[in-house]
Amino acid sequence: MSEEQHQPKPGKVMVIVAHPDDAEFSAAGTIAKWAREGHEVVYVLCTSGDKGTSDRSIEPTHLAETRQVEQRNACRVLGVSEVVFLGYEDGVLLSTLELRRDLVRQIRRFRPDRVICQDPTSRWSGQRYLNHPDHRAAGDAALDAVYPSARDPHVFSELLAEGLEPHNVAEVYLIARENADLWIDIGDTLELKIAALQEHASQIRDRAELVAGWVRDGSAQQAEGHDMSFAEGFKYVKLG
Repeated sequence: MSEEQHQPKPGKVMVIVAHPDDAEFSAAGTIAKWAREGHEVVYVLCTSGDKGTSDRSIEPTHLAETRQVEQRNACRVLGVSEVVFLGYEDGVLLSTLELRRDLVRQIRRFRPDRVICQDPTSRWSGQRYLNHPDHRAAGDAALDAVYPSARDPHVFSELLAEGLEPHNVAEVYLIARENADLWIDIGDTLELKIAALQEHASQIRDRAELVAGWVRDGSAQQAEGHDMSFAEGFKYVKLG
C-alpha cells in the first residue's frame, strides 16, 4: 500500500516497544511526521533497558535511570507528548497475562486510534540480525492487548473499577523489516529520527555517525520501488 492510499486523520497514537531506543531505530521518522501533522503520540515502554550494556561496572538501576532520561529527551525531539515506563526487567521479558493487563490499562487510559508495535513473528533479518526476544514478547503482548483484551469488558474486569472502560483500537502498525505492506515517506523527518537516536548516548556512544549512516541506508532501502527517497515499512492491520 502506498502512503497516498493511506492518509490517517489526526488522532491518538500509542507506540508500544520493549526498550528505550527501539522506536527511534524503527519508527521515529513516522512518529515525528505524525506529531507534526497533529497526532497526539504516547510511548509505552515495557522495560527501561537496564541490561543494555556490556560494562559490568554499571549498575542496572543506574542504567535504567539514564535510559529513561535519554528516552524522554528523544521524545521531545520527536514531539511525543508522554512516556510511560512499565518497569519490567530487561532481557527476560515474557508475554504474560500481567504484561498484557498492564498494556490494556494504558490502552484504555489513553484510548489510541492506532498502535505502533513490534512484530512478534520476526526472528531474524537477512544473515546478520537476530531479533531480540524482548521485542517479540512486547509485540505479542501488545497485539493481544489491542485485540481482544482492551475491547472486552470481562477481560481484566478489575480495570473497570479503575474507571477504565473498554476501547477499540482502529489500526495497528507492526514494525516490519521483511513483510511490510505499507511504507511511510520520512524524507522530511529523517534528520529528526537521527537526532532522536543520538539522544540515546549510552547505547551509541562513539558510533553516532555510523548509526546515522545505518539509518540513512536502511531508510533508503525501505523506500526502493515506492517513489520516495527514505521510508519506514510496516505491516498494516485495520480492525473493525
